[in-house]
Amino acid sequence: MSSRVSQKSAGPDRPFRRQPFAHLPEQPARVHPYYMSEAHEAAMESAALGTLRIHYRTYGDGEPLLLVHGLMTSSYSWRYVLDGLGAHYRLIIPDLPGAGRSSGPSRRLSVARLGSWLGEFQEAIGVRGCAVMGNSLGGYLVLSHALADPGAYSRVVAIHPPAFPEARLHAMRAALSLPGAGRVFGSWVRRDTARWAHRTVHYYDDTLKSLEEMREYGDPLKSADGTRAFVSYLRDVMRPSDFAEFVDELRWRGTEGRSFPVPLQLLYARQDPMVDPSVGERLAALIPDARLDWVERSSHFVQVDSPAETVACVLRFLDLDGPR
Repeated sequence: MSSRVSQKSAGPDRPFRRQPFAHLPEQPARVHPYYMSEAHEAAMESAALGTLRIHYRTYGDGEPLLLVHGLMTSSYSWRYVLDGLGAHYRLIIPDLPGAGRSSGPSRRLSVARLGSWLGEFQEAIGVRGCAVMGNSLGGYLVLSHALADPGAYSRVVAIHPPAFPEARLHAMRAALSLPGAGRVFGSWVRRDTARWAHRTVHYYDDTLKSLEEMREYGDPLKSADGTRAFVSYLRDVMRPSDFAEFVDELRWRGTEGRSFPVPLQLLYARQDPMVDPSVGERLAALIPDARLDWVERSSHFVQVDSPAETVACVLRFLDLDGPR
């Protein structure tokens, strides 16, 4: 099942054109309520990842909806959809271990361990079985965990998740596995973390960026522990072999005539320099019972470039805004 979501705004003349760092405004041009959300700190003894201090935000009222951010970002990445989704749901928005304001894990990261940690986090705050929405790496995590633990979520929205063991992932893992490579890379990132964030995060409309955002994403990388966790995400969570196992599982389910464990929406932009949009089509072909929706003139972060369209599309899937 597939549909298209139109982005009504004209957008920039040259999509994905990165503006100079010196031109970034102090505050974002678009107002958001992120700093009005309620901040929480949860101390966790995770069987998967050891002792953790997890920062998470809550916003809105209603049934719980878990929002899981992606690589190089944090709970801040959901700032523009808080009002739209929070009008219907109580949003629970953690910073992943080693990201944002959460402490780093004491054990090596992996997609399976992060999925287990998500389940532990849900149990700790009493939201097992809730609906979930994940962006990028967060989408891949919730898809993987839904296969491993079908009772974890009631519905899954995956926004632009990677899914296949691409050549660049093999190259990245090989490079970061060289002796000392992680330390050298981390030192390079720490030279100017705000500029690193600016170079790494891509929007259809780059004028949405601000120094506020670059600090949110860059500050966690200022410490050796922060870059160590970031390197582990790149090297250990984005493992090509894990992506291959994920795809094999979906193919096996298809040959066995088994549907995805819960209702699933895949949401992709038509253009994206980070994860090719064809991934959405290939993933939907492996999960024919999933709903595939497209957002025009947007980016890997549709919740930033196209928040109104994202909210409307997600609410339709969650049966809060008319039939699917």
